[in-house]
Amino acid sequence: MKAVKKMKSNSWDVEKVRADFPVLSQTVNGKPLRYLDNAASSQVPQTVIDRGAKYLREEHSNIHRGVHYLSQHATTAYEAAREKVKRFINAREAKECIFVRGCTEGVNLVASSYGRKFVSEGDEIIVSQMEHHANIIPWQMLAEEKGAKLRVIPMNERGELIIEEYENLLNERTKIVTVSHVSNSLGTVNPIKEMIATAHKFGVPFFVDGAQSVPHFPVDVQDLDVDFFTFSGHKMFAPTGSGVVYGKREWLDKMPPYQTGGGMIRTVSFEKTTFAPIPEKFEAGTPAIAANIGLGAAIDYLNSIDFAAAARYEHELLEYATEKLSAIEGVRIVGTAKEKASVLSFTIENVHPHDIGTILDQSGIAIRAGHHCAQPVMQFFDVPATARASFAFYNTREEVDVLADAIQKVIEVFA
Repeated sequence: MKAVKKMKSNSWDVEKVRADFPVLSQTVNGKPLRYLDNAASSQVPQTVIDRGAKYLREEHSNIHRGVHYLSQHATTAYEAAREKVKRFINAREAKECIFVRGCTEGVNLVASSYGRKFVSEGDEIIVSQMEHHANIIPWQMLAEEKGAKLRVIPMNERGELIIEEYENLLNERTKIVTVSHVSNSLGTVNPIKEMIATAHKFGVPFFVDGAQSVPHFPVDVQDLDVDFFTFSGHKMFAPTGSGVVYGKREWLDKMPPYQTGGGMIRTVSFEKTTFAPIPEKFEAGTPAIAANIGLGAAIDYLNSIDFAAAARYEHELLEYATEKLSAIEGVRIVGTAKEKASVLSFTIENVHPHDIGTILDQSGIAIRAGHHCAQPVMQFFDVPATARASFAFYNTREEVDVLADAIQKVIEVFA
C-alpha cells in the first residue's frame, strides 16, 4: 500500500478522539503525557476497557465445550470477535482467522507448522534485511533444523528493499517468502502486493508480518492475495495477549498442529489421535479469551471512526514531525523511504539514544530507545541504536512541537 495523501488538518477531530483514551489525560513527572511509543504498544480506548471488564464481571467462563449459561455467552462473544476480524481484514471465511497471543506467536506458528510440512534440506527461505527479530529467528531456526538456507533481501540507504535483488533470489528451491508490511524500526511501507504477485509466479507462498500496518491503514488480505498474514492486538488499540494469524484454507488444511492439547482434537486414543478442522486445530488449550474479545471491541472502535481519515491524518503528522526534526542541527533521521508510516527513528550526534529517551521522559515524552529488535537494521546503518517516535491518530502537532523542543534541549545538555 502506498503512503496516503495529505489531508486538510480540520478534517480530523483529534481532540475528540483523544477523549476516548483515558491514559492520555494523565501527567508524567509533572508534565502532560506525550505518548509517542505506539509502534511498541498503542493505547486502549474506554470502550475496549469496558468490554473487557464486562467479560470479567458478567461472562467469565471457559469456551466451546461448556453447556452452561456463562460458557455459552463467552463462546458467543469470542467467536463474534473472530467474525469481526474476518470482516476487518476481508478474509474469505472466519475459520481462516486463527487467534494467537500476538504477532510473535503467529510467526512461530507458521514457521513451525508450514516448515515441518513443506521445508526440506536444500530448500530456501527468503526474509528481508529490515525484519524484526520475531520474523527472522523462527525461520533461522527452521533453516538450521531442516538444512535449508536463509536468503536475505537487501535494502538501500533510504531503508527501502531492493526489489530487483528480491526477484533474483526467487528460484525453484524457494519455499516461502516472509516480509514485514511496515518496518518497525524504519517505518518503510514495503510494496507487498507486488512482491506477493512475483512470488506467486514461482508458486511460492508469501507470509506478511502485519504488526505495524494493520493499526495504520486498511488491509485487505484477498486483494493482497497473501497466503499468511499475522498481527498483534496490542498495537491496534486492543489488550496485550491478543492477535491473529490469517492463512488461506488451502495451506492451513495441509499444515499439522502447532501445539497440541485440549480443544484441538477430534478423537484421542493411545493408538492414534485425529485433529479438529481449522481454526480449532491451531488453538490448543484455553485461549486468551478476554484479550481476543477485547480485540473484537478494538475493531468495533476502528469501525466507528473514519479509519481512512485517521490514516491520512497520521501520515500528515509524520511528515510534519520529519520536517521539524530534520531542521534540528545534529539530528539524523534513520529511514527515509519514500513510502513510510507512523515511525520516525533518529539519532543525535554524540548522544546515546538511551540518554535521549531518559531526558525526554523527564518532560513527559514517551519514546522508544534501543535496537527495536532489529539488530541487522542497526548494523546496516552503523548505529548501536536509535530513538524512535511513533505516532497514532490521537497524537497532535503540539506534541510534535514539544518533542522537537525537548530534543533541542537534549542537544544543549550534551553540547
